Amino acid sequence: MKRTPQESLAEAIAHLDAMHRHLARGAIDDETVADAVSLRLAATIETLHRGAPDLTTGLFGDEWSVIWGMRNRIAHGYAWIDIETVRATVDEDLPSVEATLRSLLQQIRDTAREP
Repeated sequence: MKRTPQESLAEAIAHLDAMHRHLARGAIDDETVADAVSLRLAATIETLHRGAPDLTTGLFGDEWSVIWGMRNRIAHGYAWIDIETVRATVDEDLPSVEATLRSLLQQIRDTAREP
Protein backbone atom coordinates (compact mmCIF):
# COMPACT_ATOMS: atom_id res chain seq x y z
CA MET A 1 0.00 0.00 0.00
CA LYS A 2 1.38 3.36 -1.01
CA ARG A 3 1.80 5.90 1.73
CA THR A 4 0.52 9.43 1.51
CA PRO A 5 2.93 12.36 1.64
CA GLN A 6 1.45 13.21 5.04
CA GLU A 7 2.23 9.73 6.39
CA SER A 8 5.76 9.82 4.97
CA LEU A 9 6.45 13.27 6.39
CA ALA A 10 5.07 12.26 9.80
CA GLU A 11 7.28 9.17 9.87
CA ALA A 12 10.36 11.13 8.78
CA ILE A 13 9.72 13.69 11.52
CA ALA A 14 9.30 10.89 14.07
CA HIS A 15 12.79 9.68 13.10
CA LEU A 16 14.13 13.23 13.50
CA ASP A 17 12.49 13.54 16.92
CA ALA A 18 14.14 10.28 17.99
CA MET A 19 17.47 11.57 16.68
CA HIS A 20 17.10 14.70 18.83
CA ARG A 21 16.39 12.53 21.88
CA HIS A 22 19.60 10.59 21.20
CA LEU A 23 21.56 13.83 20.92
CA ALA A 24 20.06 15.02 24.21
CA ARG A 25 21.54 11.96 25.92
CA GLY A 26 25.11 12.78 24.92
CA ALA A 27 27.52 14.22 22.42
CA ILE A 28 27.87 12.76 18.96
CA ASP A 29 31.47 11.92 19.95
CA ASP A 30 29.98 9.05 21.97
CA GLU A 31 29.98 6.01 19.67
CA THR A 32 26.53 4.87 20.76
CA VAL A 33 25.03 8.31 20.19
CA ALA A 34 26.80 8.58 16.83
CA ASP A 35 25.41 5.20 15.78
CA ALA A 36 21.89 6.12 16.86
CA VAL A 37 22.02 9.52 15.15
CA SER A 38 23.39 7.99 11.94
CA LEU A 39 20.67 5.33 11.96
CA ARG A 40 17.88 7.89 12.41
CA LEU A 41 19.34 10.21 9.81
CA ALA A 42 19.46 7.39 7.27
CA ALA A 43 15.94 6.27 8.25
CA THR A 44 14.61 9.81 7.75
CA ILE A 45 16.08 10.00 4.25
CA GLU A 46 14.94 6.47 3.36
CA THR A 47 11.40 7.22 4.55
CA LEU A 48 11.17 10.29 2.37
CA HIS A 49 12.61 8.46 -0.63
CA ARG A 50 10.37 5.42 -0.28
CA GLY A 51 7.19 7.24 0.63
CA ALA A 52 7.25 10.41 -1.41
CA PRO A 53 9.82 10.41 -4.22
CA ASP A 54 8.06 13.22 -6.10
CA LEU A 55 7.94 15.20 -2.89
CA THR A 56 11.68 14.89 -2.31
CA THR A 57 12.71 16.23 -5.68
CA GLY A 58 10.05 18.92 -5.43
CA LEU A 59 11.29 20.04 -2.01
CA PHE A 60 15.01 19.65 -2.46
CA GLY A 61 15.62 19.74 -6.23
CA ASP A 62 19.20 18.93 -7.17
CA GLU A 63 20.17 18.76 -3.49
CA TRP A 64 18.20 15.52 -3.14
CA SER A 65 21.03 13.56 -4.78
CA VAL A 66 23.42 14.88 -2.12
CA ILE A 67 20.95 13.99 0.64
CA TRP A 68 20.45 10.50 -0.81
CA GLY A 69 24.24 10.16 -1.04
CA MET A 70 24.46 10.74 2.71
CA ARG A 71 21.97 7.93 3.26
CA ASN A 72 24.04 5.66 1.03
CA ARG A 73 27.25 6.47 2.91
CA ILE A 74 25.55 5.49 6.17
CA ALA A 75 23.73 2.43 4.82
CA HIS A 76 26.52 0.95 2.72
CA GLY A 77 29.73 2.08 4.36
CA TYR A 78 28.80 2.27 7.99
CA ALA A 79 32.13 1.12 9.40
CA TRP A 80 33.88 3.94 7.54
CA ILE A 81 31.53 6.83 8.16
CA ASP A 82 33.29 10.02 9.04
CA ILE A 83 31.52 11.19 12.17
CA GLU A 84 32.56 14.76 11.35
CA THR A 85 30.48 14.52 8.18
CA VAL A 86 27.50 13.32 10.22
CA ARG A 87 28.07 16.10 12.76
CA ALA A 88 28.28 18.75 10.04
CA THR A 89 25.13 17.39 8.40
CA VAL A 90 23.21 17.46 11.69
CA ASP A 91 24.51 20.88 12.74
CA GLU A 92 24.59 22.74 9.42
CA ASP A 93 22.26 21.08 6.92
CA LEU A 94 19.55 19.36 8.90
CA PRO A 95 17.95 22.39 10.57
CA SER A 96 16.70 23.84 7.29
CA VAL A 97 15.64 20.42 5.96
CA GLU A 98 13.77 19.70 9.18
CA ALA A 99 12.07 23.09 9.14
CA THR A 100 10.95 22.48 5.54
CA LEU A 101 9.52 19.06 6.42
CA ARG A 102 7.71 20.32 9.52
CA SER A 103 6.28 23.30 7.64
CA LEU A 104 5.03 21.16 4.78
CA LEU A 105 3.43 18.64 7.14
CA GLN A 106 1.65 21.47 8.94
CA GLN A 107 0.43 22.89 5.62
CA ILE A 108 -0.94 19.49 4.60
CA ARG A 109 -2.70 19.09 7.94
CA ASP A 110 -4.12 22.61 7.77
CA THR A 111 -5.41 22.04 4.24
CA ALA A 112 -7.02 18.74 5.29
CA ARG A 113 -8.94 20.58 8.05
CA GLU A 114 -10.31 23.28 5.75
CA PRO A 115 -13.97 22.84 4.78
